Amino acid sequence: MATVFYTTLALIAFAGNSVLCRMALGDEAIDASSFTVLRLLSGILVLFFILQYSSKSSESNVAMSKGSWKSAAYLFIYAICFSYAYITLDTATGALILFGAVQLTMMLVSFLMGSRFNKLEWSGLIIAFAGFVYLVIPKVSTPSIYGFMLMAVSGVAWGMYTLAGKKSQQPLNDTAYNFLRTFPLVIICALLSFSFFEITPKGAVLAMLSGGIASGLGYTIWYIALRDLSAIQAAALQLSVPVIAAIGGILIVNETMSARLLIAALFILGGIALTIKGKQR
Repeated sequence: MATVFYTTLALIAFAGNSVLCRMALGDEAIDASSFTVLRLLSGILVLFFILQYSSKSSESNVAMSKGSWKSAAYLFIYAICFSYAYITLDTATGALILFGAVQLTMMLVSFLMGSRFNKLEWSGLIIAFAGFVYLVIPKVSTPSIYGFMLMAVSGVAWGMYTLAGKKSQQPLNDTAYNFLRTFPLVIICALLSFSFFEITPKGAVLAMLSGGIASGLGYTIWYIALRDLSAIQAAALQLSVPVIAAIGGILIVNETMSARLLIAALFILGGIALTIKGKQR
């Protein structure tokens, strides 16, 4: 139940992150570089504030884990490519490319590392992905090569970051230091793009919410959940993010429940259930 709770929270954070990013960039409230810089800096500040508080209240003498430069590089590549890709992609097209790249990356790397998936797991993943495609396909437009390549790279980087997180024994420490290790790259990004910065108060707030809450806390929770999830389960579960975002739209901004959303949700959730059942077997 703890794994279910943490996984649900993480997926809600992912959905919120996509909405915040699209609101900021789609409304031109902020440019892509500024959004990425503020997002990562906010994540660093929030995570280290929490880490400082938790370390004072903890009496553990266990050596502190400090993430890795490799994971930090994956995190930065994901964040910067994600922001720039959404300049030319609509939400549905970006989601399709991103999650497609995530699935392929996680499956391929896991296979090369010796993992083998049974028929039920494969069936569940295929059904879930089919439901995801069915949900977004009416809104998908022909992507630009520029946007497609950037979002594909972002998906590969996020897949690798997720796989690296399966080894984390101290999720808060690892996430905080992964964010901190992006700082040199953030500074370089800021210096190279400073003359192009376009920041409104709305854009700055959205970027900070994305970084501090949806990314910083969300990724920490995701690392906690990953300890009890297989690669194929983690890959399949992330396909539920667009459904969660759509349900959020229904609950928060009074959007209507469509038959397409209901059918897609049944396919995605059913496929995830099959994947989890297959892993148990």
